[in-house]
Amino acid sequence: MNDSSEETVNRQRLRVRWGRSLQKEAKTAVLELHQAMGVSDPDLLLFFCSSDYARTELSKALTERFRCPTVGCTSAGEISPAGYQEGGIVAASIQSPDLKAHVRLLSPLSQWKASDFMTLALDLKKNLSPGATFDRSRMFGFLLIDGLSKLEDEVIASLYSNLEGIPIIGGSAGDDLRFQETFIYADGGFRKDAAVLILFETSLPFTIFKTQHFEPTDLKIVVTEADSRNRIIYEINGHPAAVEYARLLGLKVENLTPTVFSENPVMIRLGGDYYVRSIQKVNPDLSLSLYCAIEEGLVLTIGRGSDMVENLKQVIHDLLKDPHGNCLAVFSDCILRKLEIEDKSLKPIFNEILAGLPVVGFSTYGEQFNSIHVNQTLTGVIIHD
Repeated sequence: MNDSSEETVNRQRLRVRWGRSLQKEAKTAVLELHQAMGVSDPDLLLFFCSSDYARTELSKALTERFRCPTVGCTSAGEISPAGYQEGGIVAASIQSPDLKAHVRLLSPLSQWKASDFMTLALDLKKNLSPGATFDRSRMFGFLLIDGLSKLEDEVIASLYSNLEGIPIIGGSAGDDLRFQETFIYADGGFRKDAAVLILFETSLPFTIFKTQHFEPTDLKIVVTEADSRNRIIYEINGHPAAVEYARLLGLKVENLTPTVFSENPVMIRLGGDYYVRSIQKVNPDLSLSLYCAIEEGLVLTIGRGSDMVENLKQVIHDLLKDPHGNCLAVFSDCILRKLEIEDKSLKPIFNEILAGLPVVGFSTYGEQFNSIHVNQTLTGVIIHD
């Protein structure tokens, strides 16, 4: 290496290395990650993996190969500089003297009370750099949470409030569309009924974002009866929810399919922006189950999809000014987006867009953005050198 090359490397404030594997055996997959990265002791290792792996073996292999704080979760698919994949593992190692990661495990999550979030915030504040306070320009949170807990709305709202409005993004863990068990990895092991928060404290420039390829229509509905905790709408506009939703779309209830739901989600307007609330299924009593919490009295708008390809291209253009420069992008991308990509045979195009980009992420069972839990959305953060 010549002198100018050495000087360039020395000026780097952020060093990120990527790895991925489609090996089915946990030890072999982690070995492939380790060989790709060529590093054992970064400041942080962030990974996302298929639920097919034997979790005990995967934990052991990660602990043996990487001597650093390691955070991750099971997924419904993984994202790397090679694009979308399924049934494997992806990871990014992060090193920077200008970035500090405070990792906190929330477990068992179902037992957390309001006071626990206050205690967490106080603990984090005590461990910040000397003289630092919660600062939106120098801190952000990354949250991974059990994707079947139905606690995302409550947890993200509590964290955002107690962390004094520091931006937070993240995703809900998956299990390859089985919808049985999802797991969070922190403190050396996999856990369900859990979440993990990484509070990043940094002088590096960063941008958090959300994007969705849906626009509001003029079709408005009012939720007149609902079970918020179980995410069920019983009535819309005073009528059985499925019947009224189908009528507004010009369909019969028997024509309501997952494709119809994915192409016509409901949206809520908050602070001048629209957020997606996706419908999961029609129940035997003609109620509708959702992937997000819902409350009586809410006025919702039915959304219509726009061009997914152009949407992602615009994100890359706007946020990754030098897409192959020295930076890290972490994506939490809804599984419903991935299913739509596959249904429309767009995966080769999306993989071409993502090819070589400095990205690590996963297909989620829901996304978090600041204080809101959403669906059919891509949320993320880009950290620049």
